[in-house]
Amino acid sequence: MDDDAGTTGPTRPAPTTGPRQTWAGLPWPVRTAVTWSACLLVIAAGLWLLGQVAVLLAPLAVALAGTLFLAALLDPVLVRLRRLRVPAALAALLSILLLLGILVGVGALVWNLTASQFGELSQQLDEGLQRSRDFVTSTLPVTDQQLDRLVEQVRQGLSSGAPDPVSGARRAAEVVGSLLLGLVLLFFLLKDGRSMWRWVLRRMAGPRRDLTAEAGRAGWRTLGAYSRGTMIIAAIDALGIGLALVVLRVPLALPLALITFLGGFVPIIGATVAGAVAVLVALAANGPTTALLTLAAVIAVQQIEGNLLEPLVMRRQVQLHPAVILVVVTAGTLVAGVAGAFVSVPIAAVLWRVLDTVQRHRSGEVIRTAEATG
Repeated sequence: MDDDAGTTGPTRPAPTTGPRQTWAGLPWPVRTAVTWSACLLVIAAGLWLLGQVAVLLAPLAVALAGTLFLAALLDPVLVRLRRLRVPAALAALLSILLLLGILVGVGALVWNLTASQFGELSQQLDEGLQRSRDFVTSTLPVTDQQLDRLVEQVRQGLSSGAPDPVSGARRAAEVVGSLLLGLVLLFFLLKDGRSMWRWVLRRMAGPRRDLTAEAGRAGWRTLGAYSRGTMIIAAIDALGIGLALVVLRVPLALPLALITFLGGFVPIIGATVAGAVAVLVALAANGPTTALLTLAAVIAVQQIEGNLLEPLVMRRQVQLHPAVILVVVTAGTLVAGVAGAFVSVPIAAVLWRVLDTVQRHRSGEVIRTAEATG
């Protein structure tokens, strides 16, 4: 009998190849690059999916965002009415009627004062563009024919991208439907918003309830600060630029101040477009000297706004870098046009504040846990 019959054979060595061994054998820069690339692909896929959903539901999304914006704007009025023991439904209705009364009153006043001047505004803009064209052709190596071809190409591109009557009628119906939906939602949010939020919190338990309540309060404060602050800053911009136009005797000062006020609701881009319109009108009406003075006044007002008024009014509730604002406004414009440009920045500001609150809450829990275990 073989002496080795009862013994076991030699143990097989563990395989040296496989997914884990291959991954472990890669240099760490390669592993880091692969990991980050995979994360970026997942994030890009998620953003693409959200973009597709946002495009499909753009009217509803814009109506919801605009409703939340107006609800945050009217919330102080509602709170004061409720303190006077006004019923919730009546307080919500009075808040909406106050908003509509202000909008209709201001619109009617401005229209009565400036309706006859808007045709003149178009003529002044045409003259300003013609003077700008003469300046370009006289100072730059560009001929009239080249400039005409460029303008014609831009005009053809705009005309080819213009919607047909059917899509225009459908878009108008969507706008009207969104406005009606927004008014109804605004009434119910003002009337039952707080009870809805308490209902949501009651469905949660444990630490999630506290975290959700804290994040919700932070987001709502940010939206309220943004809505009221934006309106105040837009009004101050319109007043400052309007006074400058009156002092410089630029015609159509009131319509230009109105354009400045509306442009103030689209950060950076709106103010730039409104300032460019004012400079063009000044150039056409009073020449290059007045246009330069108007440009200086616009820049001065915007610098005062950006460096003094915005930090003072917003009180650091909305902290978004200008580059982020430009990207957000551009994305909102591509998704939902002018309405998307108006609501994109408050949405981004609220999301940033909510995420920042969640991160700080979790960081505090980690620190408390480490202190307890240490």
